[in-house]
Amino acid sequence: MRWAEFTIFTTDEASDAICEMLTGIGADGIAICDPDEIRRILEDPASLTYADEGFIDSLGEKVVIKAYFAELDDGFIRLGAKEEEFVNDEFINMIYGNITGKSVTCDEAKELLTAKLSDIGEFLDVGEGLKDFKYVKDEDWANNWKQDYKAFKISDRVAVIPSWLPQDSIDAPVKIMLDPGSAFGTGTHETTSMCAEFIDDLVTSDSSVLDLGTGSGILAIIAHKLGAKEVEAIDIDKLAVDVARENLDINGCSEVVCHTGELKDADKDGYDLIIANIIADVIAMIASDIPAKLNCGGKVILSGIISTKEPKVLEALKSAGLEVIERKEKNDWVALVARSIG
Repeated sequence: MRWAEFTIFTTDEASDAICEMLTGIGADGIAICDPDEIRRILEDPASLTYADEGFIDSLGEKVVIKAYFAELDDGFIRLGAKEEEFVNDEFINMIYGNITGKSVTCDEAKELLTAKLSDIGEFLDVGEGLKDFKYVKDEDWANNWKQDYKAFKISDRVAVIPSWLPQDSIDAPVKIMLDPGSAFGTGTHETTSMCAEFIDDLVTSDSSVLDLGTGSGILAIIAHKLGAKEVEAIDIDKLAVDVARENLDINGCSEVVCHTGELKDADKDGYDLIIANIIADVIAMIASDIPAKLNCGGKVILSGIISTKEPKVLEALKSAGLEVIERKEKNDWVALVARSIG
């Protein structure tokens, strides 16, 4: 079997949105090489990761995303979201729209990707965009991209380990097995790592936690493994929920409740901690609904906020009666902790 490989040169700012879009149109696999992230790992004094001399300089500056789609008979490419996916016209469609399952020619796939990148470009700097296309064999897709990924510490107590590496490849009290190649988040991005750091600080054995927009389930897994009393994970994307459930099972977190939906579909009326690692515009949109879902003294972790959108989020939080009590920033990305002042 062959796979159609599309290479996109983009920016750190737009990489998450592009990966979400690629999943939405049916990508069977996604690999991301972020030079800044690799540099940070290699230059961290606490990191044991080694690279040959000159490797850092060879990385360049662009984030490279490779998306893989299965080749069907007669040269057609399988493309399109699954028809049973959760769709909310007032939510996901305002960002990317939805595509029904279909197969297309290579040229049609290129045209669609170019159009979708243009749509994202209205909100974010997408960089150079679609740069290359080729077919790769099964074994190349399955193995070549693994060389870019190592085990890494995502917070003081938590490490993320790809499944092909031994558990003792890194020293940490809490270890999570999670493979890259998914569009739903593996912890390498600043937005996820800042959330993980806040979770590490805030979760206790008495915490009830809601992970809103769970994606891969990584933050729900972290909360559960750090001892939270109960954890619920929801996402508007059914495919993301399927991925999250699989990751929860792999990591022994089957007690976590995971289902399709948005904030109003959460099972409880009160949580000690809500985690929302989404995007700034959506955070601003739902801010007014958050206080009603928090227990007295409860907190919300908000991430996925590019720094230029922080004022919009802060204004929405203030209007919602939420007070920011902690802030982190990494490479133009901002994460906040807020609590209700009502």
